[in-house]
Amino acid sequence: MPHPASPPPTPLLKVALETENHVAGDGWDQAPRLFALVPTRAVLGTDEPDPAELSAVEQEWSPEGDLESALARLAWPEAVVGVALVLERLVVPPAAEHDLPSNPDDALAALAAHPDRQDIRLVAAVTREGERTCLLRQRAYDRADMIASGPDIAEGLVTALAATLVD
Repeated sequence: MPHPASPPPTPLLKVALETENHVAGDGWDQAPRLFALVPTRAVLGTDEPDPAELSAVEQEWSPEGDLESALARLAWPEAVVGVALVLERLVVPPAAEHDLPSNPDDALAALAAHPDRQDIRLVAAVTREGERTCLLRQRAYDRADMIASGPDIAEGLVTALAATLVD
């Protein structure tokens, strides 16, 4: 029996996938990268593309301090209809988190040395209208067809991004 056809990706999911693919082309071990999402029509200066189509425009950005504080200082002009953030993280099984040292530098070293650690890349993207999506790629399964997606993969991160779009 044939599988039902998947619905086409939303403009936000499409631009998030394109952004992840762009960043993946530069390999792993990257600093966080920030993208303004704007209507493609505005970028091209024409009425040709679908009005819902979005383009990602990378921003020069180096978060100072912790990521949450850096995001709290961001604000976007009206022309920016959404924002995407790409970052890499080390994750370990929940049980391993209980044994981490309290010093942040020591904790990072322990995470990096943990035998069950996984390197992941997250893409979190939001629009002013409240649409949200996240993508997750594991370094161990570094293929474009092995990307997980869903709005709740990094709920705290998408919430922080959405706050940067509030007027």
